[in-house]
Amino acid sequence: MKKFLLFAGMIMLCSFQPKKPTKVVFFGDSITEYAVQPNGFITLIQQRLKTEKKEQDYEVAGAGIGGNKIYDLYLRYEDDVLTKNPDVVVIWVGVNDVWHKRMFGTGTDWDKFGRFYTALIKKLQAKNIKVLVCTPAGVGEKTDYSNELDGDLNKYSNSIRDLAKQNNCDLFDFRTLFHEYNVKNNPTNKGEGILTKDGVHLNDEGNKFVADIFYKTLFK
Repeated sequence: MKKFLLFAGMIMLCSFQPKKPTKVVFFGDSITEYAVQPNGFITLIQQRLKTEKKEQDYEVAGAGIGGNKIYDLYLRYEDDVLTKNPDVVVIWVGVNDVWHKRMFGTGTDWDKFGRFYTALIKKLQAKNIKVLVCTPAGVGEKTDYSNELDGDLNKYSNSIRDLAKQNNCDLFDFRTLFHEYNVKNNPTNKGEGILTKDGVHLNDEGNKFVADIFYKTLFK
């Protein structure tokens, strides 16, 4: 009888163990780095989790560094992501791989971009981490595809879409989503000031827009 009571007590104790929160890490460049600022999309997600009383179910962190390209993420994923023991990693990179070609003569060749991205996905998935990927939103917000780097950004975005299918990753297609938003909300075809401060980095409206998209998918 004592053994039975002890066994029953152990079962009850196990049943009352607190559920481990799902750890989500956003991994990227300056767009992600700035997302932990007071009006950034990571901060907005954290605030919404608290408001909806889900803060015990999820832990959200950023791992963004300004200027990073895909190979930078590959070189630092162990130190900056795996050490956080994530269950989910959202990769948002690509704008600097294109933009820096024009700005500094650097960047990442298209074929190398795909190889580094594939290798990073596989390294994370090997640790049983769920990986989600994002297309770069843009360098400029004009809606008639007259932004200087639209051609390359479309090409690199298509690569990410293909990688998502090939590696069974969910996709946040910000390239498409931002364009659709601007078509509706940018009637004068401005190059910035709709969802971004400078054509690249998110303004307050952009952070709200992105936070809402992430939240609806990741924090149901």
